[in-house]
Amino acid sequence: MQPVSIVVTELNEAQEIARVVTSLLAQHPPPYELVIVDGGSTDGTWEWLVEAQAREPRLVAIRDETCSLKHSAGPVSRGRNVAIATAKSELIATADAGCTYATDWLRNLTAPLASGVAQYALGGSCLDPDDHSLWDVASAPFFSVKLSPLEPTKSCTARSMAFTKTLWAKIGGFPEDVLVGEDTLFDMSARRETTPAFVNNAKALYHPRNTFRAATHQMARYAVSDGQARVRSGRLVRNAARCLLQIAALVLLRWSVYPFVFVVLLESWYAYHRDLRALLPFGAKSVGARFIFSVAVPWVVAINHIKGLFTSEQLTNWQNKNS
Repeated sequence: MQPVSIVVTELNEAQEIARVVTSLLAQHPPPYELVIVDGGSTDGTWEWLVEAQAREPRLVAIRDETCSLKHSAGPVSRGRNVAIATAKSELIATADAGCTYATDWLRNLTAPLASGVAQYALGGSCLDPDDHSLWDVASAPFFSVKLSPLEPTKSCTARSMAFTKTLWAKIGGFPEDVLVGEDTLFDMSARRETTPAFVNNAKALYHPRNTFRAATHQMARYAVSDGQARVRSGRLVRNAARCLLQIAALVLLRWSVYPFVFVVLLESWYAYHRDLRALLPFGAKSVGARFIFSVAVPWVVAINHIKGLFTSEQLTNWQNKNS
């Protein structure tokens, strides 16, 4: 296996940092190095990294306070770019502080690059089978998160992504002018240069622990970012059309039940067509929660995408609020 540098950027992740570092250093074969950029944590994360670095020579911890919203519109991208620029390997794998990784993740993800088949590989993510909430399950497919490690994926999430340093440099790195959706924009640029390899057995194990409010808030932030970046207009049109259909069905209910039945069937398709078989084992509550979340999705996406078209207000997240 060729040398691979794993890169992570984080801020105020004291509750997660030990778990993700442990899982990344436990890869077989091991990474050449694990480069972590801390954006100026105030919750003890940086102190933990300093102590861990003293014990583990493969861990490269960098504190760069410009990788926060105080100094950058896109702190996640900036932190990732700083880490990649520091990395010594030509092969780069990106990971996320909110995830953990199976011991064969790195080998599987980078296999297409190591063999020369691809310059860019995507592993996707799935819910941690041992650590998830009801609303994690309900919202999963709307964030391109799978319910099972065995499901095929074409997600472009930076939770599990690998590429050559040459490709990263050629497309100018991750865009530092957006807070969220930076991996989508990177993916769009990368696909103009090369075709990605999709690796089914290299998923990040994600554990967001969402409530309904937290999941819809996250989706709203992504939609605002899409609007500000003027991307995914087709998604806006589809979700706005769903909103109009829901309104029309309720208005017409006075005269006919058929439009309402049609909308229920349509929304059921949106809710379940991606992963119904994987969803059923989670039980009736999860099935019902999925339908509720699916009905809310077009409203959250359409309203916030339109908001993004007309506002330049800087987005934030809880890590930066606490810094």
